[in-house]
Amino acid sequence: MRCARCRPADSLQMGLLLAAIGGFLDAHTYVARGGVFANVQTGNLVLLGLRALEGDARALHYLLPVFAFVLGVALSESLKAGARAARRWHWRQAVLALEALALVFAAFAPAAWNDAVNAGVSFACAMQVNAFRAFEGNPYATTMCTGNLRSGTERLWRFLRQGDGEDLRVGGKYFAVIGCFMLGAGIGGLLTQALGFCAALFPAALLLLAAWILCRDDGPAA
Repeated sequence: MRCARCRPADSLQMGLLLAAIGGFLDAHTYVARGGVFANVQTGNLVLLGLRALEGDARALHYLLPVFAFVLGVALSESLKAGARAARRWHWRQAVLALEALALVFAAFAPAAWNDAVNAGVSFACAMQVNAFRAFEGNPYATTMCTGNLRSGTERLWRFLRQGDGEDLRVGGKYFAVIGCFMLGAGIGGLLTQALGFCAALFPAALLLLAAWILCRDDGPAA
């Protein structure tokens, strides 16, 4: 689906920015916070089930980020419902502001608080992935790549089979999102190695930039 005039929240540019932030956060928690990927919960659910069946008390260690992710989705939905009722503010700006606040906390929290920081990043990423679900009408995710890789590959396969240029354009955009995620991860890893925990302030600033961009969106909450 082509979009003649997408709202800022649904634009490809917003998707590229948020994907870079998502990659940065995955690299940051992996490098600085105990080798954990906090963006998605599949690995945590696998380890939760494994440890629980083994009777290992460490199962609770993996339950915290999963719970934080669920809470993030629920809060973002509450913000959306409240914005629709009030029609006075943009709920996605609130999501980005809360995410930035969680990263400021992460920048100054000591290593002893790694579990809390990883849960906070999981909470923030859940809000982000729930609030920004499509670019130009195409479903995608900004904190993980599996679905984007599937959709992009499907579009390119359809182009090779049917020759529709729209499939080529959309497939290329999916791979651009994946590329920005990888770029963000690379930058995140390097900055985290150089700056330590304080590197989390960089994606926090980018989130505030994204919130400012949304100021141009004068439509109703969606």
